[in-house]
Amino acid sequence: MGGLLDRIQTTGDIKKFKKEELDPLCRELRRFLLQNVCKTGGHLASNLGVVELTVALEYIFNLPEDKIVWDVGHQAYIHKILTGRKTGFSSLRQLDGLSGFPKPNESEADAFAAGHSSTSISAALGIAKARDLQGKKNNVIALIGDGSMTGGLAYEALNNAGREKTNFIVILNDNQMSIDNNVGAISKHLNTLRTSNRYRMLKDNFKQFRDQVPLLGKATYLVLEKVRDSAKVLFLEGAVFEEFGFKYIGPVDGHNLEEMLEIFQNVKDTKEPILIHIKTTKGKGYLPAEKSPGHFHGVGPFDIKTGNGVGKSGGLSWSAVFGKKMVELGKHNPNVVGITAAMCSGTGLEAFQATFPKRFFDVAIAEQHGTTFAAGLASQGMVPVFAVYSSFLQRAYDQVIHDVCMENLHVVFAIDRAGVVGADGETHQGVFDLSFLTHIPNMTVLSPKNAWELEEMLEFAVNVCKGPVAVRYPRGTADMDFVEHKQPIQFGKAEVIQKGKGIAILAEGHMLQAAKGAAERLVEDGLDAPMLVNMRFISPLDEELLKGITLDCDQIFTVEDNLRKGGFGSKVLEFYSDGGYQVSITNLAFPDKFIEQGTQGQLFARYGLDGEGIYRKMKEKIGEGYGR
Repeated sequence: MGGLLDRIQTTGDIKKFKKEELDPLCRELRRFLLQNVCKTGGHLASNLGVVELTVALEYIFNLPEDKIVWDVGHQAYIHKILTGRKTGFSSLRQLDGLSGFPKPNESEADAFAAGHSSTSISAALGIAKARDLQGKKNNVIALIGDGSMTGGLAYEALNNAGREKTNFIVILNDNQMSIDNNVGAISKHLNTLRTSNRYRMLKDNFKQFRDQVPLLGKATYLVLEKVRDSAKVLFLEGAVFEEFGFKYIGPVDGHNLEEMLEIFQNVKDTKEPILIHIKTTKGKGYLPAEKSPGHFHGVGPFDIKTGNGVGKSGGLSWSAVFGKKMVELGKHNPNVVGITAAMCSGTGLEAFQATFPKRFFDVAIAEQHGTTFAAGLASQGMVPVFAVYSSFLQRAYDQVIHDVCMENLHVVFAIDRAGVVGADGETHQGVFDLSFLTHIPNMTVLSPKNAWELEEMLEFAVNVCKGPVAVRYPRGTADMDFVEHKQPIQFGKAEVIQKGKGIAILAEGHMLQAAKGAAERLVEDGLDAPMLVNMRFISPLDEELLKGITLDCDQIFTVEDNLRKGGFGSKVLEFYSDGGYQVSITNLAFPDKFIEQGTQGQLFARYGLDGEGIYRKMKEKIGEGYGR
């Protein structure tokens, strides 16, 4: 006899369950989740925390007619299982497999694609207003975590939603965590909400008193209203949600299934904006994840008995190399400060935080604010280093242009997870930063070939370079190759790794290793050794070197971990085109599309950017018989 999960084959099947079967279903869901994520890796702790919440939501509301918009989306695994995707979980986050995030093209039950934080209320409000304009009556629910509530976009959406006065439900999933511990005034505000029911009691008592004395004079009534408003501030900071125009319900125990079922039934088909504050435990039901929710936020394969990771590669990660160098820079330069957007551990800044707590700033999930905050620091002579994932820096594009580059301020962007990052897929691939940074006036962009060069570039960016500067580096273990090549960093200068004739390969950052492999294959084929160049500076380009290359080479290949359009190769092509040089330029980069999930190695191979793929593309371009 199969388990309860075997009865869920498609969206809506959960509604056929009896209420007394839902608690056992929750237990079975946790077991299934653990048994699968321990093999594939993924976002574990957040999903363990929303089992009862998701079951209650999908039992009461009618999917896909009713719309649930998941913020970030890494807590939607239970939703995927309950909407008929259980059989695909062995391929979770794998190449061509089940996505780790909501995707409308994967299921009609996924109302909106997600991957970055603080977007759910905005998107859900848009869906709700479209419903109103189309004369429909379905429910729209935005589910947002307390970590995402530190992002300013959430409050822009709340401000708009409260004015609309329509059927709209926001569920605040409060687990006191984002990836690292939540910080800031919003987090403190939610702590107050978790522990106090005094305001709700006061509000109810005030309403009863007011209704029982209907003949109060206007002046007396206004006084009582002011007393009530003052009491909101005195007794409960949570009045902020009601000031936005929402009816506030909570806090509610997010693991009390019966209570949530009742509340969701009561607010179903509401005629006003409602915010339900639900408190959950991240990692619920799996002790290692409950004890270390940050560690189990996003994990690789692990031993389910111990919680220890398996198959981990040795060596320092690029993030760890950065973090180590930041401590050294901080010791020698008292003006250096570190900034993160809720990613202290992910970016490697933990040691800097511990060593220089007053010079470390976690701005929460607020990359726009973090960028302009850094600009303010720089305007007063500090040297801010903003450590941020490439795909998250996209959110601060205007601030990079307007507040940093236009003012030509010395802000250092340490861009982690540049290039393809792997299993998180389209929303997290860092394949746009070369395109959106290198065309901005005053911006210097560097890319290191190995761990040593990352440290040297950071030293240069902090202590030598003037104005805005970005150092981009990938996810994973830092390369240790090319240790014999340690030419000092000079502004705008590339590094020639190997001299050659006929063919030149210009590589960006860690792509130099794959380019070297391709060059060696050409030599094995009997061709002259190509020139191999580590470009180092993507902006500005080493124009003197580019001019010199044309004296010995008429075939030039660029290799980069970025989209082709607007990237490093485009800049090289533009340089030669504008100068009227008669050379053949071939740009090897990712195609102009959103890059799917898969391991970094799989994606490089699929798009011909590993050593073998670069070699094949070069052979195809130069043709047989080229060279000696």
